[in-house]
Amino acid sequence: MHGVGFLQDLAVVMIVAGLVTIVFHRFKQPVVLGYIIAGVIIGPHTPPFPLIHDEEIIKTLAELGVVFLMFSLGLEFSLRKLRQIGSTALIAAGLEILLMVWVGYEVGQLFGWGRMNSIFLGAMLSISSTTIIVKALGELGKTKERFAQLIFGILIVEDILAIIMIALLSGISVSGSLRTTEVITTTIRLAVFLVVVLVVGLLTVPRLLGYVAKFKSNEMLLVTVLGLCFGVSLLAVKLGYSVALGAFIIGAVIAESREIGRVEHLTEPVRDLFSAVFFVAIGLMIDPRVLTQYVWPIALITIAVVVGKVLTCSFGAFIAGNDRRTSLRVGMGLAQIGEFSFIIASLGLTLKVTSEFLYPIAVTVSAVTTLLTPYLIKSSDAVVAWLERHAPQSVGASLDIYTRWAGQFGMNRSSPTASKLARKWCWQIALNVMLVAGIFIAAVFVRENDPRWFGRIGIPQRWVDAAIWAAALVISMPLLIACYRKLQALGMLFGEVAAQKVEETSTRTTIAGIIATSVLISGTAALGIVLLLLSATILPSWDILFVVVLVVGVVTALMWRGFVRIYSKAQLTLRETFEQPPTLVDIEAKSPLAGLMEKSELVSITIPANSPGAGRLIRELRLRTETGASIVGIERSGVTTVNPDPDEELLAGDRLLLLGQRNQLDKARRFLVARNA
Repeated sequence: MHGVGFLQDLAVVMIVAGLVTIVFHRFKQPVVLGYIIAGVIIGPHTPPFPLIHDEEIIKTLAELGVVFLMFSLGLEFSLRKLRQIGSTALIAAGLEILLMVWVGYEVGQLFGWGRMNSIFLGAMLSISSTTIIVKALGELGKTKERFAQLIFGILIVEDILAIIMIALLSGISVSGSLRTTEVITTTIRLAVFLVVVLVVGLLTVPRLLGYVAKFKSNEMLLVTVLGLCFGVSLLAVKLGYSVALGAFIIGAVIAESREIGRVEHLTEPVRDLFSAVFFVAIGLMIDPRVLTQYVWPIALITIAVVVGKVLTCSFGAFIAGNDRRTSLRVGMGLAQIGEFSFIIASLGLTLKVTSEFLYPIAVTVSAVTTLLTPYLIKSSDAVVAWLERHAPQSVGASLDIYTRWAGQFGMNRSSPTASKLARKWCWQIALNVMLVAGIFIAAVFVRENDPRWFGRIGIPQRWVDAAIWAAALVISMPLLIACYRKLQALGMLFGEVAAQKVEETSTRTTIAGIIATSVLISGTAALGIVLLLLSATILPSWDILFVVVLVVGVVTALMWRGFVRIYSKAQLTLRETFEQPPTLVDIEAKSPLAGLMEKSELVSITIPANSPGAGRLIRELRLRTETGASIVGIERSGVTTVNPDPDEELLAGDRLLLLGQRNQLDKARRFLVARNA
């Protein structure tokens, strides 16, 4: 009967949501609003009686909606884009959070809600709703526009900062003051988690999906992608982070694979299903009685959210060098609160430091600002046009001058070659250290969970610690060797730069050698201290430490070249992943034929049923050998494959994108199109 009850609740949710959204679509209103109103209609607070019997199951399904929405955001927002707009996202998100925490605190003090209530209210108002914005922008068809990409970047930074903020609030609630050590530890662990998942994912996931895609089975590809999505989301939760963060990260990793088009096509229906349940679940939490009991606080907080976020986000985007139009559209797109606000409100209740009325107020303000979000985004162009017409010309001219100056500063910023190399190598060392930290954190996790099979074979605990520490050290060795080599290079670089003004050759050589040696020794010592700190809980006892170090040293000496090759291969794999062309637009820049592009053309042809190419592999056709033209893209059933594999089979109805000179393309067309004679 429990299964029947679940089916009944799900049927009610989907039927009512479908009917309401049909009405909203008929009157050209945002579908998200229909989902929320459907939740209010079937919710427990709407008379005469609730239509949902088990809200917890619906909320569980809503969590899946969060996963799929964040996963879809990751697919849309690749790491290339994040790198391009990282400064804007960091500046805008940082300013927004600081200013909105202050605004929320002052509003709480205005109503006399006490210090902790006011602090938590400020935190709730500072984080925008990723899921609501993604859905609204998707419905309006604006996800590809620049302001939307900036919004996505700001949301990512917000979510990361929200995790740190939750740690801060926990410390304030327990001790009444900030614990700097706890905050630093949380930040470092989060950075390590992000770096390890991204690097390991970029090394493995694109190749795994490429292998699965060779089987030409949509089912296999979908199941593999969903397994990766839920697996990384679970890993994030187990490590104390949000499920949304894990889903986004794996989405961003998959976005770097060649199969991104097929993945988006396959996951879209699943995303739409569970995201609908998510927004219905928001409506279930709305109690109409709260609107009457706290109508003035809700109204004032709603105004504070909308006005405050529009101003702070627009200001942050403009400071980062974006024009007035883009900045204002960014601000109007971020004017709401959502899922992280609920988490922060729940934290206050769990720690018993906030009043019970704060949670329903947060939900109601979130619902109201959610209702306003699509209208704010749709009206942003009209607001920008109105401001441009009525703003004083002197003010507009001054703002435009700043925008051009900031843009030129970002584009023309340059530095000497030595500085660029030094920054590059320092970043690589930092990245390697984070990966090493991830390995030792995993080793500590294994140690704390006490593998039972060690005990069953009678191995003493101290030897277990030694084995775990040695394994972590050996696994980390390619990264540690790379750090050592980078320190050598840095030392030589610093030595040459410092000694280049010395005229006497022998003195210059001596100074360069001293500086190079000093950098190498100090850097290696710092690396050793970091290793000791990371392995403090699993470091072997002194009586066997010497033996373990000796064994690891011998293994390292014997496999030094092998470790170097492993690291070089991994580095090359990462570079190939980022340089892989994601869309047909990038073919000119990425293709091996880029040097001939000025003399080449792109044309498309459709393979008819009686074509000699239908049912044959690309390599079997030997098209480039016979005609000189190359197949650089295949569109099949709405899915586009860029630079297809030579083992790709051509099917009747496929639309091919051919690259070559005019005479080569004519030969290819005659070669591939059916001969009716």
